[in-house]
Amino acid sequence: MGRMIEIQSDKTVDAYLAEPTSKPKGAIIVIHEVWGLVDHIKSIADRFAEEGYLALAPNLLDLSEFSSDEIVQLQKDLFDPIRRAEIQLQLRKLMAPLQDPGFGELTTQRLLSCFEYLYSNPQTEQNVGVVGYCFGGTYSFALAVAEPRLKIALPFYGHADQPMEELSKIACPVRAFYGQNDEGLISKLDNLKQRMSDAHVDFIAKVYTDCGHAFFNDSNPITYNKSAADDAWVEVKRELSRVM
Repeated sequence: MGRMIEIQSDKTVDAYLAEPTSKPKGAIIVIHEVWGLVDHIKSIADRFAEEGYLALAPNLLDLSEFSSDEIVQLQKDLFDPIRRAEIQLQLRKLMAPLQDPGFGELTTQRLLSCFEYLYSNPQTEQNVGVVGYCFGGTYSFALAVAEPRLKIALPFYGHADQPMEELSKIACPVRAFYGQNDEGLISKLDNLKQRMSDAHVDFIAKVYTDCGHAFFNDSNPITYNKSAADDAWVEVKRELSRVM
């Protein structure tokens, strides 16, 4: 359904564009996990297009040295206690770009370019939201801080470590999704809720029991939780329909 395009920014951003068969209800940016723009993320963009949205999934990490099959295997092996130490060494190499001090600013600027691409499309009627997973969930929060015209942010298991004065710049509703067993994020959730409240952000977090990180990723049989993923998809569609 979709096709690869190039969006001009400070550097060209390669992105997967999935288009609905009729006039879009609006548009959504789909931000990938730390595994990059893999087939799983493209399939999510396709699902949004099937629901009537123009969906754009940018590639924000250069993982060209890894094949798609290698990345899928890395995801699975990370949860294998026998192979975990070996895989963590590979992950350090995979995540090396994230340690660059300018990476966060550059990535946000690229996302702003993606936003402008969709916002300036007359068919979207300036209705643009964002959804992201893991790495993408974190950058969904970042885009909401940086772009006051955003209609909605839908982060899945992402971090929001910005100070309250940054969070107060968020002008759209934020609907976040977590797995109860994702201890690193769940342990901080009450604090995040309080900071969002203090910053006067319309923030609601839904937590699913019996699952953890990456519960929406149906390409990883170890982390995927169909019940939680199906319910979250219904929630996402409902929230989008309220603002677009």
